[in-house]
Amino acid sequence: MKGAKAGAQMTGAEMVIRALLDQGVDTIFGYPGGAVLPIYDALFQQNELQHILVRHEQGATHSAEGYARSTGKVGVVLVTSGPGATNAVTGMVDALMDSIPLVVITGQVPTHLIGSDAFQECDTVGITRAATKHNYLVKSVEELPRILHEAFYVARSGRPGPVLVDIPKDIQFAAGLYTGPDHVEHRTYKPRVEGDEAKIREAVELMANAKRPVFYTGGGVINSGTKASEALRELVRLTGFPITSTLMGLGAYPHSDRQWLGMLGMHGTWEANHTMHDCDVMICLGARFDDRVTGRVDAFSPGSKKIHVDIDPSSINKIVKADIPIIGDVGNVIQAMIRIWKAEKKKADKTALDAWWKQIDRWRARKSLNYTNSKSVIKPQYAVQRLYELTKGPNTYITTEVGQHQMWAAQYYGFEEPNRWMTSGGLGTMGYGLPAALGVQVAHPDALVCCIAGEASVLMNMQEMSTAAQHRLPVKIFILNNEYMGMVRQWQQLLHGSRYSQSYSEALPDFVKLAEAYGGYGIRCEDPAELDAKIKEMIEVDAPVLFDCRVEKVENCFPMIPSGKAHNDMILGDAAAAEDIGSVISEEGKVLV
Repeated sequence: MKGAKAGAQMTGAEMVIRALLDQGVDTIFGYPGGAVLPIYDALFQQNELQHILVRHEQGATHSAEGYARSTGKVGVVLVTSGPGATNAVTGMVDALMDSIPLVVITGQVPTHLIGSDAFQECDTVGITRAATKHNYLVKSVEELPRILHEAFYVARSGRPGPVLVDIPKDIQFAAGLYTGPDHVEHRTYKPRVEGDEAKIREAVELMANAKRPVFYTGGGVINSGTKASEALRELVRLTGFPITSTLMGLGAYPHSDRQWLGMLGMHGTWEANHTMHDCDVMICLGARFDDRVTGRVDAFSPGSKKIHVDIDPSSINKIVKADIPIIGDVGNVIQAMIRIWKAEKKKADKTALDAWWKQIDRWRARKSLNYTNSKSVIKPQYAVQRLYELTKGPNTYITTEVGQHQMWAAQYYGFEEPNRWMTSGGLGTMGYGLPAALGVQVAHPDALVCCIAGEASVLMNMQEMSTAAQHRLPVKIFILNNEYMGMVRQWQQLLHGSRYSQSYSEALPDFVKLAEAYGGYGIRCEDPAELDAKIKEMIEVDAPVLFDCRVEKVENCFPMIPSGKAHNDMILGDAAAAEDIGSVISEEGKVLV
């Protein structure tokens, strides 16, 4: 295998390894089984590819997502047929929703047994058709190299996403000529990466004449690469416009900058959502108008002209009509906007922009992320703030599980750089954070990797602590333990008359003992006065850590846009300033506007 080149004779299994190496892959996440044993045998006979053995195939896909999102590379998964493939489906859908490039290689029963209900057979291509950007069933060893290289091209180009390659076992044994990755492309998939110049000029003209503009950015900016984030920062500072972001876009613009309004959407800031609602020009860059951002679509930013830049044509006009649609790579379009703005010596309307910033500052004065702290019990917001202060830096990476803790992490952990924030956005997958953290740690062995978790979510893939122990991955799992499925409980309180149906986390394990059982390190903290010291202890431990942070059990996550409401119809926490905007106080003591 070592040194094998294009044109060499090799087995299908050897082609898989060679193709991965030729694509620049250094790590794969997987779990062996009968239908992929030839590939695992080829893997055994080389030492260039690192294999991370997970404990469940869903863990493999989430780990590959964490690896991909923190590096910008394609994540690679190798699993067996039948249950191996079906266990990986959740991770593939997660990657599809969040535009994460993955190549998932699955084994399949021998060609002559397909359709016979053979042992561990399933229609993997049929099952994953809606779960992937594209998928393949390999029918001959001759086409295997082309398909493998094509899979990487499709996964990483255009709007990134997961691609599945299903390889029957007889094709893994068969021999043929290996062909390299030179000039690989899909014959019909040729995404447009340069935006239409005339449309971009029209957009720049609209921006220059705006009175109340705002940039609305998403994960597409991060997917476009670090140069896109750098260009975004230049454009925002050049124009002087305010900027907000989706959950997936955090880090593309520094949270410490004055022009940053915080995250928008269901649990976004008061100023971000009201700026979006009242703006006259919205510049949407690499976001898709998700329902968690828009609230009621018919009431979303009703008076604005909308510029929408996206590399995926199907996202344009899908949910919200764009006045100026621009199809292309968002990084390229931003750079073109900067070039045109400078060349034509455009300037924002300073008088109007000053008035707009004064209004935004009035919204900021509501201090919508304020909360009432406590000296007797750890507030979850305070726990995230202290974690941020003690871990922040360019070599720290954060993953999350899904729920209240995820939103508190987005609100209170500030990101200055892209690719430091890994969370499940579109699918909202409980069980994502721990395996994703493993993938990040593999990619960045010297980094501090923390997973902000809930006690319910983290149990969904807790078996991956064994993976962390085996591969000596010192991830820090910071559990905000409120003994509830927190977001479910919050919705039940606010929308279902406080009928807490099955949302109490009963029979929880002792997380300290559980960490030790896995060969890790356990910490428990209940006293706010001890929190800093114990976080420092967590950081210093060179081992996987489960940190059981016991927090206020019934704290709610605010601000919040209630289901079915407009995006400026928000509930605030009781510590947020009411100021002079007409407000009423609900029975629960929350400011309801």
